[in-house]
Amino acid sequence: MSLGPLPPHRLSLPARLCLLAWDTSARRVAGAAQLPHLVRAGALTELVRRGLLVDDDGIATPVDLDARTGDPVLDGLLDLVRESCPRRWRTWVTLHARHTLAAVREQLTAEGYLRAEKRRVFGLFPSVEYVLERVAAVDALCAEARQALDGDRPAAEVAEDTAAAVALAAAARLRTLAPDRERGPRGRRVEELTERGTATAPALRHIVREVRTALAATATAAPAGG
Repeated sequence: MSLGPLPPHRLSLPARLCLLAWDTSARRVAGAAQLPHLVRAGALTELVRRGLLVDDDGIATPVDLDARTGDPVLDGLLDLVRESCPRRWRTWVTLHARHTLAAVREQLTAEGYLRAEKRRVFGLFPSVEYVLERVAAVDALCAEARQALDGDRPAAEVAEDTAAAVALAAAARLRTLAPDRERGPRGRRVEELTERGTATAPALRHIVREVRTALAATATAAPAGG
């Protein structure tokens, strides 16, 4: 069974968040320690928005054991949730989150956004370093996200996937997008964008808020840095 394919010109939430974390001027990721949790939160939110994960008394629960999205990152996470014991949303934001990040990086490399360079640490241990290739595309993504967060455009007119991405990025205190902590008008704006990002599934809005809360807790424990 195949549900909710992405339009070819739109990135999934985890892929978009991975790219938004890149500081294009410094050519490096801002807040690398927080990135796995941010990308995992994006994947969870994407699956919620597509109706493939729902809440069962606080537990992240697959709707259909045979459903597939066609996106290897999302399908990989769906399989992980299905094969694991029942867990709460907060747990899934962090549990094996680096697996989801690795899958997203492979996907973005295949699509030409990143380039993988093989290295050896201390001349012995194999490692892979990712280099940003499509700088202009990432700059455009960041400009769109900043406009959604700080612009005058009503939240109802912001694209749903952009609104969801910005809400999660703000919860993670992603420096490329929101260098300051949420407060005052910006905090209210993030709530508006959270509602907009779940417009097609308003009954699941509380799930996305729970994911955001878990993500913000990891950001507090390990602030996004350089």
